[in-house]
Amino acid sequence: MYSDMLRHCTFCPRRCGADRTVSVGICGVGDKIKIARAALHFWEEPCISGTRGSGTIFFSGCSLGCVFCQNKKISTGCFGTDITADRFREICFELKAAGAHNINLVTADHQLPLILPILSDIKDELTVPIVFNCSGYESPEMLSALDGIVDVYLPDFKFYDDTLSEKYADAPRYREVAEKAISEMARQTGKPTFSDGILVKGTLVRHLVLPGHRNDSIKVIKRLAEMFDSTEILVSLMSQYTPTGGGGPSRRLTTFEYESVAAVLEKAGFCGYFQEKSSAKEEYTPPFDLEGV
Repeated sequence: MYSDMLRHCTFCPRRCGADRTVSVGICGVGDKIKIARAALHFWEEPCISGTRGSGTIFFSGCSLGCVFCQNKKISTGCFGTDITADRFREICFELKAAGAHNINLVTADHQLPLILPILSDIKDELTVPIVFNCSGYESPEMLSALDGIVDVYLPDFKFYDDTLSEKYADAPRYREVAEKAISEMARQTGKPTFSDGILVKGTLVRHLVLPGHRNDSIKVIKRLAEMFDSTEILVSLMSQYTPTGGGGPSRRLTTFEYESVAAVLEKAGFCGYFQEKSSAKEEYTPPFDLEGV
C-alpha cells in the first residue's frame, strides 16, 4: 500500500508529487532504501546513547534540507548506497546484537513507505525501542502509520518565525507543521518512561539555538510550554551549531545567547538536557563512510 504512494509522492509536507519509481523526489531519494551509515552512536542524549550506544541508521536524503545541516553530505548531498529490505532487516538485528540500547532511525520519514512493512514485521522480535529521529517536518498522516511501532520520538523544533524557516530551509510553514507533528508524537508515546536510565517511551524535542537568533529560540521554548505540561515531553537545548558555509549563520553561538535561552527553558520547568559549547566541533559529526551498510 505505502509503496504505491511513491508513484505520486505526497508523503512529506512538501507534497512534491514526484513519481519516485522513475526519478527522485524533492527529498533526493527514489524507490530504494538508501543509507549512509549503520553503527553504534555515542553522541546522542545520555538517555538515548546510554553506555552501550544507540544503534543508529543514517538515511540518505531529507525532505527539509536546512542550509546549515551538519550532515549535509547525506541530507542534501544524498550520499549513501541502496540496500534491500532483507539487508535493512539484518542491520537492525546486527545493531541489537552489538549491544545497542535502541534502533535509532535518523531522517527516515521520506523513506518510510519502504521501511514501514519491515518495521511492522520485526517490531515484536526486535525487543529494543525504536527511535524516530527527525526534523519535525512531518505530516500527522505519515506519523499515524508509526503509531504502535515507534517507541521514542526525537524531533527537532527548529524555527518559530516563518521568515527564518523560509530563509534557512525554504519551508515557510515549518512551525505550523512541527506543532502538529510533535503533538501527534507526544499523543502516541505518552509521558516519558525510563528503564535503567534509557528512554524507552516518550518524546524528546530538540532545539538548536542559532547564532543571532536567540529570540526565535525563546519563542520556541515558550510555545512548547503553551502546548505541553512540563511532564509530557523532554527538551534538549543544543549549542552545537557549526558554520558550514552553506548559507547559515557564519559564526558560532556565544555563551550569552545560549544561556539566555537556557534560562527560559529552566523557568518553563521541562526536564531534559543542556549542551556544552565544546560540542560545537566537526568531529562530533559521524564519518559517513558506509560503515555497517
